[in-house]
Amino acid sequence: MAEVDKRGSEGKDMSENEYQLQLSRNIEHYLAVLSKLYANDGQNELQEIIVNSQIRVREGCGYENIGGITYGHALYLVMPEILYISAAKKKDKLQKQIRDDLNKAHNVQDEFIENVFLEMEFAEERDWRKESGKLLAGKRAILPEAVNRIWGKDGYRLFLSHKTEVKKETAELKEKLKLFGISGFVAHEDIRPNKEWQNEIENALFSMDAFGVLMTENFHDSDWTDQEVGFAFGQGVPVISIKLGKDPYGFIGKFQAISCSWDTVAKEIVKILMPHDRMLNAYIEAIRGCREYDDANPLSELLPFIKRISNQQASNLISAFNKNVQVRDSYGFNGKYSGLYGAGLIPHLCRLTDKRYRFSRSREIEVIP
Repeated sequence: MAEVDKRGSEGKDMSENEYQLQLSRNIEHYLAVLSKLYANDGQNELQEIIVNSQIRVREGCGYENIGGITYGHALYLVMPEILYISAAKKKDKLQKQIRDDLNKAHNVQDEFIENVFLEMEFAEERDWRKESGKLLAGKRAILPEAVNRIWGKDGYRLFLSHKTEVKKETAELKEKLKLFGISGFVAHEDIRPNKEWQNEIENALFSMDAFGVLMTENFHDSDWTDQEVGFAFGQGVPVISIKLGKDPYGFIGKFQAISCSWDTVAKEIVKILMPHDRMLNAYIEAIRGCREYDDANPLSELLPFIKRISNQQASNLISAFNKNVQVRDSYGFNGKYSGLYGAGLIPHLCRLTDKRYRFSRSREIEVIP
C-alpha cells in the first residue's frame, strides 16, 4: 500500500476532516491502470518501474487557486537498485512522463500529481567492492597469454569440475557449450604436458567467470574436486551444481542445482547463466558467429531466458541477426513456424525493450519509427 505524508507545502498538518483527498488515497488503483496502459503500448521500462517500486505520497505539496483550490501531490517511486541504475541517465524524462500519464489516467477532480520522484531503495549491507569485480585484494595476476591459452580469446569462462571417470562426457559437454558462447575448462584436456598442472588449474580458477560442479557418483572421493569447490566459493563467482547421479552436499548444497542428463546439461547451464551480462554478451557473439542453419535453432531456444537487456546489447543482438544469413533463415529466429520453433526474435526484443520492431523488405529487423 502507498505510504501517505499529510504535510502541506508549509509543513503543517492537514486534517482529514478539512480535506477529503481522493487521488493520494487511491494511488494504487491509478497506478494499476497506468501499468495496463503501458503494457498495451509496449512501454516495458515504465511498466517495470511502477510495478516494482514502493510508493510514497506527500499530499498537498502544491496548490492552484484559479477557480478554486486544486491540490497537487508528490509521488515517490522507490525502485530496486538494478532498475534505478538502468533509468538513472534518463530519470528526468521518465519522471515527467509518469507524472503526465498518471494525470491523464485518473479522474479525480481538484487534485493532480505535481511531481514524480524516482529514488533508489537502500539494499541490505553487502560487499559492493567485491561485487564490482575490480577489487584486487586476494586476486592473482594472470598474464593475458595465459588467459588466452586456457580460455581462448572469446566466450564466457566456465570451469568444469569433474571426476576422471567422466572425462569423456565432460569433454563432449565442453564442445556442446561452445555453440552458446561458453568456453569451458576441462583439466585433463586443457593442460599442456609442458605446463605444471597445478599452476595451470589455479590460473583457470583465478580467471573463470563461473564454476560448474558435475555431481557424479564418487565426486566426493576426490580431494581435488572438493578443493576446487572451496576455491570457487571463496572467489564469489556463480556456482552451478549439476546432479548427474549424486546429490549436492556441504557447501555445494547452497548453490543453484540442475537435475538433468548429459544430453540436456549444456542448455540447462546456459539457462541459469543467461542473467549475467558477460554470458549474454557471449551468447550474442555466438549468434553473430553461427555458421550453420541447424545450429541457429538451438541458439534460439535460449531467447526466453533473457530477462534483461541493455540498449547496446539489444542493438548488438539485432546486428548479429541482420548480418548472419544462417540466423535470419532459421525458423527459431525468424518465427515462420512459431508452432514448432517459437515466435522468433522480434517478440523477445519487444518484451525486453521499450521499442517496437518489424521485418524490412530485405527481411532484416528494424525499429518501427
